[in-house]
Amino acid sequence: MQGDLVSGLLLPLSLALIMFPLGLNLGPEDFLRIIRQPRALLVGILCHFVLLPLVCFAMIEAVGMGGAFAAGFLLLAACPTGTTSNLLTHLARGDVALALSFTAVASVLTIFTLPLIVSWALARYLASGQEVPVPVALLMGQIFFMLGVPVFFGMVVRHFRTDLAMRIEPVLTRAATLLFMVIVAVAVVRNWALLRDNFATLAPFAIALNLVMLAIGFAVAWAIRLSRRQAITLGIETAIQNATLALVIASSLLQIDAMAVPGALYGVLMYGGGLVFAMLARRFVRT
Repeated sequence: MQGDLVSGLLLPLSLALIMFPLGLNLGPEDFLRIIRQPRALLVGILCHFVLLPLVCFAMIEAVGMGGAFAAGFLLLAACPTGTTSNLLTHLARGDVALALSFTAVASVLTIFTLPLIVSWALARYLASGQEVPVPVALLMGQIFFMLGVPVFFGMVVRHFRTDLAMRIEPVLTRAATLLFMVIVAVAVVRNWALLRDNFATLAPFAIALNLVMLAIGFAVAWAIRLSRRQAITLGIETAIQNATLALVIASSLLQIDAMAVPGALYGVLMYGGGLVFAMLARRFVRT
């Protein structure tokens, strides 16, 4: 599943191009606001690192799933939020600065939480005592080059050429949206056999997990009276996972190909729920 031209070069490059117009909308004051008011970030950590694994485990037990597929879904739940969540947040008119901050924080916390969750899942569902090495260099390098660098250059353009940033941002955002849809289409085509063979058994679970976590992330944020834009952001950040990392760990590090199936399915199907959520949410947020 890994190492080909699409996943190794074209997909990371496409994600980097998607991130650039997000930087055109951001300034240092956006991130300072997150530091001064960290409540939203803390709620996101609660939803992503506590509620997501617990809900995933409860759903696995409820449907009686076991073996490598159960361990694979918990591996997926233990991964950090996906970088494309930032584009979905932008499309939904959410808090992009919060999304970017949370993606960075989640990637660091995952280094400590992922081995614990996945080692437990292996012991429970595969009776394995195998340790789970976290690809720290891969994870941090991915975040830096696909998220940090293009967003930074976008902010630089906004700071020094505000007029240019305002002119090109709408065009680049539309182009990024189109590119995002192309990525989804490519993912469907590349994993068509996988989707076809496992759709009836695993896809309903993946779709349900995605929709439940979108709702929980939004509801928890709304219940403690965060802003509507922050609630939308945390719904997306809770449900959109770094499925690519799950595939790398399952196939390359653990060498258990069956564990990669849930990540591959979720990595395609989560965009359906995410896009519907984003399109509905943006109707309730003013530009």
